[in-house]
Amino acid sequence: MAQAIVYRQLTASAKSRLQLSRKLAERNVPEHVAEAVLDKFQAAGLIDDAEFAAMWVRSRAQSRKLARGALRRELADKGIDQEAADAALAQVSDSDEEEAARALVQRKLRPGTDLHDRAGRDKAARRLASMLARKGYQLSQAFRIVNEVLDGQFEDPDGDGLGSRYP
Repeated sequence: MAQAIVYRQLTASAKSRLQLSRKLAERNVPEHVAEAVLDKFQAAGLIDDAEFAAMWVRSRAQSRKLARGALRRELADKGIDQEAADAALAQVSDSDEEEAARALVQRKLRPGTDLHDRAGRDKAARRLASMLARKGYQLSQAFRIVNEVLDGQFEDPDGDGLGSRYP
């Protein structure tokens, strides 16, 4: 029964050992049986927390544009040890993280936002920086990136290379 549960869980998607252990506990599998089954699956290479962490980081960094801080928290919640998490997070460089943040800000910048109006610009900057902070970016980094993007929008709002000086 425990093996069938683990097979079903792994068929649906990759899981960490802790996630599988929790699922077995939910199904009232005795702890000693669960550990024996998980050890067997791990020995066979079907459970690999390091590989799971690497895959999780690639997927979440690309699809959700999460910063390393948020990814680290997610990995910890899934029971990934510090060493495996560090190795997985090494896939995301500082430039990758900044590029993802810029793309998010540009995508989330509401069309028609009046960047000439200081109050409107400040409101947009706070909203965008908060969005980045929720995705795990440091607040200082978030505000810096938001301001750089907004400054670029102010200088060249329609992307035609003429800037705002020319109608």
